[in-house]
Amino acid sequence: MSFERACALSEIDTDEARAVTVGGVELALAKVEPADGGAEVFALQDLCSHAAVPLSEGDVVDGTVECWLHGSCFDLRTGKPANFPATEPVATFPVELRPDPSGAIDVYVDVQTTLNGVTPA
Repeated sequence: MSFERACALSEIDTDEARAVTVGGVELALAKVEPADGGAEVFALQDLCSHAAVPLSEGDVVDGTVECWLHGSCFDLRTGKPANFPATEPVATFPVELRPDPSGAIDVYVDVQTTLNGVTPA
C-alpha cells in the first residue's frame, strides 16, 4: 500500500465532508465520531456516480454522504448508493490515522488501492 498524507484530522469537521486531492485523485473525506468515542475517517472519490457533482459539498448523515444535487446517499464504508437516482457505487479508499511529531493526528489515504474494487472515474 502507498499511503500519502491528505490533511490533519483537525481539518475535518465531524459529520461533514472535506475535499482534498491525494495523488491526483479528488477525494471527499468524512469524519464520524461514534458515541463510544474516537474518530473514524472515510475516503470516497469526490464525484457522484450519477452526476458530476462533488460529494464533499453534501451532508454526512448516519454513515452516508448525500449528493446535494439529486439527493442520492452513498455509504461511507462501501461507496454504494442507498437510494436513487444513483445506481453505481463510488470508489472508496483505505485510510490510516497517524500521529505527527507534535502529537497531532494526520490522515493518510492510499489512492492506489480501492476497498470496493471500483476504479476511480
